[in-house]
Amino acid sequence: MRRVRVGVLRGGPSREYEVSLKTGATVLQHLPDDRFEPLDIFIDKEGIWHLRGRPLPPERILAQVDVAFVGLHGAYGEDGRVQRLLEAHGVPFTGSRALASALAMHKARAKEIAARHGIPVAPHRVVHFDVLTPQLVTALFRTFPQPSVIKPLTSGSSDAVTIAWSFDDFVAGFEKVFIAHDAALVEQYLEGKEATCGVVEHFRGAERYVLPEIEIRPRGRAFFDYTAKYEGAAEEICPGNFTREEKEEIARLAKKVHEALGLQHYSRSDFIVTRRGVFFLEVNTLPGLTSASLMPKALGAVGCTLSDFLSHVVGLAQRRTVLLST
Repeated sequence: MRRVRVGVLRGGPSREYEVSLKTGATVLQHLPDDRFEPLDIFIDKEGIWHLRGRPLPPERILAQVDVAFVGLHGAYGEDGRVQRLLEAHGVPFTGSRALASALAMHKARAKEIAARHGIPVAPHRVVHFDVLTPQLVTALFRTFPQPSVIKPLTSGSSDAVTIAWSFDDFVAGFEKVFIAHDAALVEQYLEGKEATCGVVEHFRGAERYVLPEIEIRPRGRAFFDYTAKYEGAAEEICPGNFTREEKEEIARLAKKVHEALGLQHYSRSDFIVTRRGVFFLEVNTLPGLTSASLMPKALGAVGCTLSDFLSHVVGLAQRRTVLLST
């Protein structure tokens, strides 16, 4: 029997390029070679696709694969653009479809949808660069209880996130975001424990299987920023040190976020656990799969190898294609 040709997309024109390269390398390494023939599809920072070292149009490359494993992160990979391309060429792919990906990547829209489904979120506001004035910055600083959080509207890996403790921090937060982004999200800072929780579809007899939550304790840092995520500057406890009620609520909300946003295959939602309850922060439609990533840690806690998980997700992509064609 011919092995399934799985094109692993990695790299891409995103600030998360390096992380995506590592996720893709992990997928290429752990796809079982008795069932799958992995193809390394490298997308450079300019968005040019490569196969076997040669730049080729995406349609030429996609014609050679049975399933695409999307190992991209951030812009292009998680905002629905590559998903639209894959859908247009009729290529089965892992992860959520284009519209759900775009909604989830837009932090404010994701929060609005979550709030409509009864999921607690922090007060927030979107600020676009082309309307930003010193007067608006001052007004916002006075509107939000301080400290506040300023982050890009559409980005991941805690890119350009600032916790503003003073007006100078507040101004610097916008400056940091607008170096590479055209819109920022300002939200109320919530004090509490950071948590993240993954969901896998049609796994172990459950339509939506909730993985154990992970408690995140940054070492010497105010929050789980890029350095804490990828350079080991955080303690990641799985399962986390939460009360039974908090654990149940994190699991319930992770599942509800996945459903409310119409996500598919797998996701990982981030929360803050406060004295007033559990609040949703954001969702990752293509969470990292590197050796330092959280999703593999949660999978390992329930005895699932990365190879088994990858096989399962590729199977979900194939199954979705069959369902859509019937």
